[in-house]
Amino acid sequence: MKKTIAIASLILLLAACTQETQNKLGRAVQNWTGTDGVLEVYAGERLVKRFLQIDKLSTAVATQGSVPRPYRFGYGVNDLNLNGVKDAGEQEVYFEFSDYSTSYIFYEQTPVKQ
Repeated sequence: MKKTIAIASLILLLAACTQETQNKLGRAVQNWTGTDGVLEVYAGERLVKRFLQIDKLSTAVATQGSVPRPYRFGYGVNDLNLNGVKDAGEQEVYFEFSDYSTSYIFYEQTPVKQ
């Protein structure tokens, strides 16, 4: 009975949070558990840019106030030859992209265990 009440309370608490608060909680858990994200940017159907080993994407917030800006940013390895592997000479870089005009896919890349 106590377990059921605790679960119901947790669900109600999360439902009462704003979407941004829920996102922040999700990112906190994600950062704690670790990720290996990949961001792919497309021009039409063609892959034109790939960033590897991203731990999170952040939404920019206005300097004055708390209004979100229409772009996201993060840090990741610039995969210059688009082979999906960090090669010699490929370094971690800061990047930004528009939420409005950029076709992109962000996903977690789990390491292959051999």
